[in-house]
Amino acid sequence: METIVRDGTTADVSRIYRMMRDFAVFEDLEQCFQVTEERLYDALFGTNAFLEALLAERSAQAIGYALFFPVFASFSGERRLFLEDLYVAADARGSGVGRQLLREIARRGLEKGFTGIEFHVPQWNRPAIKFYENLGAIHAANDLNYKFIGEAFRSLAA
Repeated sequence: METIVRDGTTADVSRIYRMMRDFAVFEDLEQCFQVTEERLYDALFGTNAFLEALLAERSAQAIGYALFFPVFASFSGERRLFLEDLYVAADARGSGVGRQLLREIARRGLEKGFTGIEFHVPQWNRPAIKFYENLGAIHAANDLNYKFIGEAFRSLAA
């Protein structure tokens, strides 16, 4: 069966949203899943849209998606893409879908003058780490991830 990777459209928001929920369950983060279809739509297609989506399909069935957006590395002056999500349905894993999604992101980035893809992987997700490393990804050993969210974010903005 052929896998088609294409841009997500407004008609795909519900399908992407359902896979996002599946991804949250897979990562045991369902309690953190607060996005709505409306917020996803707005991030992808609204007035201030900044997010891009790719959808992977087989026989018109959605089997994976990727969400990504541009970032700028100030010290090097490089433009990169940040991969927010890369998800492949359980029954399609190991069949090359993830590689196809990443390849399309890299192709588009290279075409627009971007120099790489950045992303985060939970330390426990050894299969994903192995997948990325097998494709040549490197681990930035001296980087730690921090967040200003919730009250800390609101307090900082006050």
